[in-house]
Amino acid sequence: MLFRGWGESVDGPWPDAATVVDHVGVPHLVVTRHALVRRLLTDPETFRPHNALDAVTPIPVAALRVLAGHRFRLPPTLANNASASHPEIRAIVADALHPDRVAAQQPWLTGLVRERVTRLAATLAAGEPVDLYAELAADLPLLVLARLVELPDAPAGAVKDFARAALELFWAPLDGTRQLALAAEVGRFHTVLRAFAATGGGLAARLRAAGHSPDVVVGALFFLLVAGQETTSQFLTLLLHRLAGEPAVRAGLRAGDIPVADVVEEGLRLEPPIVTWRRVAAVDTTLGEVAVPAGTSIVAWLARAGRDPAVVAAPGEFRPGQRGSRRHLAFGAGPHRCVGAQLARMEAAVVVAEAAPLLDGVTVVRPPWCPDNLTFRMPDAFVVRRTDESQLLS
Repeated sequence: MLFRGWGESVDGPWPDAATVVDHVGVPHLVVTRHALVRRLLTDPETFRPHNALDAVTPIPVAALRVLAGHRFRLPPTLANNASASHPEIRAIVADALHPDRVAAQQPWLTGLVRERVTRLAATLAAGEPVDLYAELAADLPLLVLARLVELPDAPAGAVKDFARAALELFWAPLDGTRQLALAAEVGRFHTVLRAFAATGGGLAARLRAAGHSPDVVVGALFFLLVAGQETTSQFLTLLLHRLAGEPAVRAGLRAGDIPVADVVEEGLRLEPPIVTWRRVAAVDTTLGEVAVPAGTSIVAWLARAGRDPAVVAAPGEFRPGQRGSRRHLAFGAGPHRCVGAQLARMEAAVVVAEAAPLLDGVTVVRPPWCPDNLTFRMPDAFVVRRTDESQLLS
């Protein structure tokens, strides 16, 4: 089992920095304080992103051969790129996700979510359970992304399967059999991406026109399809689950006393889909009072930093608008801060505004379950049903 960055561990006692040994015996320095995590992310000269996409479980030769058969490569492109090419690649991707373009999608998304909520409300009223992950949140971010960025012509289910397989292959504890299966899944879709990167329009065409290699184009698309939609569907699910247990917050939303944007920010602080991120020390340095030799693998505990009492008035409580709520690091910080932050915020705001009423008077039948993973929560379902009024009266 890996170090787990959510659940009970996130609220337990921790020093500012502590060494944790992972499931294969590799030590990592876990940094917990908001100020230190922020320093990690904003000082790319001292703390390099080279290990951001390294597989947590070393990939065996058999699985590497499967990936090689699909010409799989992930050169330094976005999250793991500290070279001079990063600013230009990032700028091209950021332009595709410009806040003005994102805002233009809000009316369309509102209409789509409203249609789904109406259907789900009818199902609940009929006494049937609904899965708010599968039936509401799972594909929404992908559908929005496809309106902003030209993507390969592939079924949404195939893209979702690929994205989740990639998150598992690179960030989960695995055995060899599972790694082989995941390598085949990731490799097959990587072949689709490589073909699209050579001829596709939109973002792919702009990256080609800027002179970037086919591998870089594929790498940008790969990361966008994982970080640009899968993490947001995870967050929507986690946020709805949290709101199911926060009746006072839902009442404040209904009354207009609590702004939707504040609910989203507090959700990002307390229920981030990305709970850790990695850096490697480029030189001998210190973090707080801890000596950090060059080459040390460092885990920035984003979820814990969001609960730092030095920053947040009530760290463990869901209080939208409280002091420090917006200072979370759910989107990172510095030169690698998430370029899709505004997109995720817009999507979450629409879902909260339209779907929160579904949670009134329901019972959670199946809360989200998240598999063992160093960085990503990856909830698999969130099933609710209307509470039996006769039970309430008994």
